[in-house]
This record gives sequence, C-alpha cells and structure tokens, in this order.
Amino acid sequence: MAFSQRDTIEMKLPEEEKIMNTKSSLGRLLGAAAISIFTVAPAMAEVEFELTMGVITSPGDVYTAMTQGLPERILSATDGRVEVTVSDSLVAPNQVAGAVRDGRLPMSAALHTYISAEEPRMGIFNLPGLINNIDEYVKVREAFWREDVKQIWGERWNAEMLADGAWCPTALFSTTPIHSVEDFKGKRIRIHNPQTAELLNALGALPVPMPTSEMVPALERGVIDGGLTSICVGAAMELPRVAPNVQDWAMSPVTGWVILVNKDTWAELPDDIKAQMTEAMAELQEEAFSTYQTYVDTAVAKVQSLGSDLWVAPDDLKAAAAAEQYAGPAYAGWYETAAGLGVDGEAYVARVREALGK
Repeated sequence: MAFSQRDTIEMKLPEEEKIMNTKSSLGRLLGAAAISIFTVAPAMAEVEFELTMGVITSPGDVYTAMTQGLPERILSATDGRVEVTVSDSLVAPNQVAGAVRDGRLPMSAALHTYISAEEPRMGIFNLPGLINNIDEYVKVREAFWREDVKQIWGERWNAEMLADGAWCPTALFSTTPIHSVEDFKGKRIRIHNPQTAELLNALGALPVPMPTSEMVPALERGVIDGGLTSICVGAAMELPRVAPNVQDWAMSPVTGWVILVNKDTWAELPDDIKAQMTEAMAELQEEAFSTYQTYVDTAVAKVQSLGSDLWVAPDDLKAAAAAEQYAGPAYAGWYETAAGLGVDGEAYVARVREALGK
C-alpha cells in the first residue's frame, strides 16, 4: 500500500503531535465550510419589526390559506426584517377591524360585512339580488368599489389596505330542506349582517346573530334550524353532519375580506420595507382570486363526501326571494344608514348596477 510523504512523516510523530495535527486540520476544514456556507447562502437580516395580525377562525376558506401563509411571505419579501405573528384569539371576530383603528393591533384580516352596519358601502354584496356571484363581485370591485373601500378604511379606520379577497360563496346549511320561499317561514337562521337579517325577517324567518364557531352546537341543540356561512367553512366544519341540507339561495352570496395595517404603524416602516410588503401583498391578492374556484370545488366535493349535495335555487326562485316585498326592508335600512353618513344610497346602488350592466 502506497503512502504519501506526509503520511510517512506523521506515522513517525509522537501520539500527542498526531492529535494536535488532526485537530488543526479539522479546524481548517470547519472554517472553510463556514466560509462556504456564508458565501453561498447569506444569512437573513435580523428582525427589525414585529407585527401581530388578528384574524378570524375560518377553516377551509381561501381567507385562512392566505392569512396563514402571510408571515412567510412577509419574512421572505423583507429578507427577514419584518416578522408577522397571526392570532385568532386576541380580539373577537367583529373587532379585528376596530382593533387596528384603535391601535390595539398593528394588523388584521378583517371582513367588510362585519362593519356594514356602521358603513353600508362595505356591505353592498349583502343587498338582495344586487351582486349574485363572484364574477359580479369582481366586476364591481374593479369598476370602483375597491378604491372606494380603500379610501374608507383609510379615513374612518386609520388603516392602510394592503390586499383584499373574497370568501367562498355563502351557503345555507339547514336541518330540513329550504327549497321554496314558503320554507323560510318560522326557521331560525344564523346570519352575519343586518341586510340579510332584514330579508329573512320579511320572508318570515327568525334571523339569529351568532359566531360561526357556535353553529354546530346550536344546530345540535335545536337553537337554530340553519345557518348562512361560507360553503368552504361549512364543509371544513362538517356542518352537513348536523345540517344535511345545503342550499345556495344567493343570499349575501360573496363576502369580502381585507388585509389592513394601522396607518401609524405603516408610517414608521422604512420605504424599502413598505415597497417589499406592498409587492408581496399584491402577489397574495392575485393568488387569492386565481385559486378561488379551487377552494369552492374542494368544498363542494367535501359536502358530497359527507352525504349531502349542494342544491342551487333556480333563477326564478332566487328572484322571488329577492322580490321587492321581501328585499324592500333590507334596502330601506341600507339607504337610511347611508344617508346618516351623507351618502346617496340610491345613487350608489345605481352605480353598482351600471357596473354590472343591469
């Protein structure tokens, strides 16, 4: 077996010197490896800004997928300088917007519909028969509505709007079938906005405000007979196990959501970080809309796997449920609230219809 000259010399060294040489060689190797690591993959910068974002519990929906992935997007986009922590327990669901305005939270992922009682323009999609599906929602949003609400968030909630999206379509989960206008009479139905409450009242139902998280026990105990919620959330919560009838009546069919940051917090961030975050949120927004239908399809499949089918009310039945005799009170209340803010409600609705070509 051949040996190099160095091997031959080392074989003649005392044992202590061999050990020292071995340690020295190992040190050189580790040092070289460390240099190589830092050269190939530089370490991310230290965290400079820590932000907490309040969210709403909504399993299965595109909203949750986007908000849960937001911290990684921001950390990567800012090279590790901004760290976002997502929490669904710091404030109540209907307070995530107000918490940003009041400075209790620097960020939130809020629902427009939860503040539609005090700012009606946030709830145009709750008006019966006005916006009936995601395609119409997107048309109105791109025509003017997104810029309108961005300004409203800034002026009335002291918030910078970074991105927005839409929840999966609203479905009515009920213990017995609701397949006609008459079937609504006497039914206790969970709602999440005042316009739908007015509509259900007019239809003879009993609207019940209730957090989504309480729907399953309320259905099990017979406190409610049904509830309106995102079909994605309802499927993830397996609502068909306690409410096997799943119906699409196009009632408050699409609910918008938004990523907000407190304006004072935003102003404190360096311009380069704001640019990085803005770009990352634009990408999130694009993904939210481009993958929307995938989440809906997955939810419909889950509902079917639980032994239920999604019953879609024919257009004539949807129109009957949104007729003037039922929808009138919802519009009247909306117009009244708008007038209190100095907004011409009738003109605003006309603007929506013009955007839709109705």
